[in-house]
This record gives sequence, C-alpha cells and structure tokens, in this order.
Amino acid sequence: MEQFDYIIVGAGSAGCVLANRLSANPSTRVLLIEAGLSNNSLMVSMPKGFAKLVEDTKYVRQFKTTQAEDSGVRPETWPRGVMLGGSSSLNGMHYSRGQPQDFDDWAEAGCTGWGWDEISRCYREMEDTVVDGDSAGGVGGPLRVSVHPSRDNPLNAATIEAGVALGLPRRADVNQPDQEGIGYMMRTIRDGKRESSATAFLKPIGNRKNLKIVTGTLVERVLFDGMRAIGVACRHKGVKLEYRARGEVILSAGAIQSPQLLQLSGIGPAAALRELGIQILSDSAGVGQNMRDHWAAMIQYRVNGRYSHNREYSGIRLISNALRYLLFKDGIMASSPHEVEAYVRTRPDLVRADVQLMGGPFSLTRSDEAGKFDFDAYDGMQFCAYQMRPESQGSVMIESTDAAAQPIIRPQFLATDLDRTTAISMVRYVRRLFAQAPLQRYVGAETLPGASAESDEEILESVRRTGTCLYHAVGTCKMGADSLAVVDSELRVKGVDGLRVVDGSVMPTLVSGFTNGPVMAMAWRAADIILK
Repeated sequence: MEQFDYIIVGAGSAGCVLANRLSANPSTRVLLIEAGLSNNSLMVSMPKGFAKLVEDTKYVRQFKTTQAEDSGVRPETWPRGVMLGGSSSLNGMHYSRGQPQDFDDWAEAGCTGWGWDEISRCYREMEDTVVDGDSAGGVGGPLRVSVHPSRDNPLNAATIEAGVALGLPRRADVNQPDQEGIGYMMRTIRDGKRESSATAFLKPIGNRKNLKIVTGTLVERVLFDGMRAIGVACRHKGVKLEYRARGEVILSAGAIQSPQLLQLSGIGPAAALRELGIQILSDSAGVGQNMRDHWAAMIQYRVNGRYSHNREYSGIRLISNALRYLLFKDGIMASSPHEVEAYVRTRPDLVRADVQLMGGPFSLTRSDEAGKFDFDAYDGMQFCAYQMRPESQGSVMIESTDAAAQPIIRPQFLATDLDRTTAISMVRYVRRLFAQAPLQRYVGAETLPGASAESDEEILESVRRTGTCLYHAVGTCKMGADSLAVVDSELRVKGVDGLRVVDGSVMPTLVSGFTNGPVMAMAWRAADIILK
C-alpha cells in the first residue's frame, strides 16, 4: 500500500496551492486526490465558456438546496466544479482580496496568525498582478491577476464616471486595502485564457516525481488508528482502495463536502450521526453549521443604442465571436461576465464598504426556477449588488452514509434585520448610480426590479424573488476558539490528530468580496503553517 507524507483531498482552489507548496521539497511525498477529471476543455479555458460548462455533468456537480427557512428564498441549484481546479475552473474569474478588517477580526476572535499582516503577505507572494496604475497586488507570483481591458464599450466608462459623480474614488486596481472605489473588473485571466488554481499552481509542477495526482477518485471517509488520521478510503470506477498517510490528511473538498467527509468519518454532531449508524469519533457540534453565502440583487435597465452585448451570444454573432476567440484569444469570449466593479458604503454612517457592485453591458431573464438565465431580446445593462458580510447562517448535514449522495443543504438568506436593510439600501444605491448624468445618456427604463418596486417592502420582495446566490458558501468547518469551532488556528481538526481542513469552510465569516482569491491565499498561509 502506497504511503505519503501528505494526502490532500480535493484539487480545487485550496488543494492545488497546497500540492504546489507541500511538494516543493523533493523528499516529501504528496498525494492529491480529485473526484473529477482533468480540466482540458475549451469551455474551461475560454472565459465565457463557463455559461455552457455549468450544465456539463462531466465537469460540474449540481447540488440541490432546500428552500431558505423563513426568508421566502426559493430552492436553488449550486454548481460545483468536479475537475482539476475545482470551482476555480468554473467560476466567473472575478478576483478580490477582502478588507484588512475581515482578517483582523478573525485574529481578534482567537484565530492567531490570520490577521491582515500575514494574509497580505500571502497575496503578494502568490500574485502576478498586471495593471496600468497603482496596485496593491503582488508581482512575479504564479497566479496571474489582470484588469478588464477598458477600450471596448462606452457603457463601462460611463459607469465609472457615474460612480465618480457619486463620490467614489476612481481605481486602476479596485483591490486596495481601503476598498471603497470604482474601476474595471480585476479577474484571473492570462492572455485570454482562464487562470484557475490548476493552471497557476498545479500545471507548472505536474512533473514532480514526489507528487502523485489521481483523478476520478471519490474519497468516502478518513481512516483512523485510534484518534489519529492515517489515510483515506476511496472509490475509483467502482473499486474500493485506500491510501495511507504517515504525516497528515488534509481535507480541501470545499464548504459542502469537507463537512460531509468529517461527518461520514464520525466527526460531527453526535446525535445526528448516531441516527445514521455512524460510530462517533469526536462529538463536534459545529461541523456543517455556520454556512454563509452571498445573496445578490440584479438591477437592470434598457440601453439606448447598440451598446449591449445581449445579441452577441446567439446566431451568427456568437459564431463570429467564437471564431475570433479561437484565432486571437480576445473579444467578448475572452472576458469575465461583468466588466466594472465598485465597493460602496450604502449608508453614510458606515465606516467601510458593505456592498460590492458588478456591472456589465448585458441583461438577463430567469428562464426557470432552478436558476437558468437567458439574455434579453432587447439591449440592456445589468448591475449585480450584494452585501459582502451577511449575518444569516445555514447548514450542511448528511442524511446518508453514501459519500456519493449529496448532503442536505439548508441555506439562509435575508434572515436578520441588517441583511434585509442592506438588501434594500443596495438597490436604492444602484438607482442613484444610474440617475447620474454620465449613465443617463445611455440608459432608459429600469426593468428589474422596475418602477413598481418603490417601497422598502416591494424592493425586498423583488430581491427575494429575482435575486441569486453567488455560490460563495463558506464557514461549515469554522476556525476559532468557541464551542462551534471545528478547527484551531492551525486548521487542525479539534478532537483528533493528523487531520486538517484547508478550504473556504474554515472561514469564520465571509470576507468582503469574492471567495476564490481569499481561499487560495489561506491555502498559501496554511502551507506555511504545515511546513513549519
């Protein structure tokens, strides 16, 4: 039986970073296990290919949620990448770092070593930021972060001018420690191709003899000798197999499947696990709790003139755009979905930005309740707005001992007064943005929520009904020192030995922005801790 110093479960945003750094010493044997296959698909490398890719069950697993309790938010389908790179090979490629206060709050709550000083160093070391102007990003690292090209659409420039008219600082790189401001979208795209965690951290070192990568292999549970993790039990093409770790097992399976694996291995709420006949190894009430995600409102307007991209994604125009991408790796198929972003304070009494806005020259209509969208037949423009640090908390809990069965996902959105108040204020803020002179020359009537949603109650109902989750679930194996903390400040699972969790599930709270960048930075930091 093969033995390794480190076994990493999951080749997603965190797992690829860990594999890169833990295998840097040639005397250390590392095993990286991925349930999916490689990410060698044009739909992965083409930035706009994700819209088609999200429906491909070869590369994507569709998790079904329950209806969010008490909030009126419908059940949803949450896609997760099942391939090298995980959901970083599927996402919208938008990139942010969060605010220093996010991480300093963690440190003050008992997560020693996770303050901004440490995390900002990790960003600088892992990034290669390409931007014309002032930037806080790193240079020369393995992860390419680039800014959306500003030349192709006057709606983008008008949006930025409208933000400046509202008092927002204009940013060449919006990812500043002082986050408030507006500018072109920062994204993980390199030379017209998606920059996933796999392309940045795994592909350059894939030939290391001390790194073994196995795909198409589902980890079913962690193996223990007494209270120490010694390996994993897997299934590959119906055949059961085991791998052994003489050092550590590291779960990097994400906010849904890392808690699922802990629960299947006997670590979790004891009463619930006993009902399934699972032998209790550690009664850990927080496993699967504290799930947080971003709920976004879509605000849309008609556009006067042919500045919208709606018509570019069908018929002969789509064929032409695809051919342009294949030949030159540019055009709209080489871009992230949204092209302008802003971090704003929706109320003047706030001391830091509470909402992120993302704007793009397109508009959508929901085609079914599962979350699929079609482009509008008319010219339109969209702004997506979301509260960056929501308070609402959901959960993930297994209902089967089969690792291939999805757990029960109970999301929670708009469940607190703050979350509801912010949902209303962010819609009103976007309306003020569109009322500014630079945008007024381009836009017509508001189509979503529309003029009929004027009162607070009407706006909130529209956000509930037409909004969408951003698939940023975190927190289900939270780090900390309280009674619901699953891992300590070195990401070691409490109550057992030789087992860590390194992915977004360990975040105690959501960060201020997208989660892909912070998860990679946290994995970079975790590697420092493990190697120490």
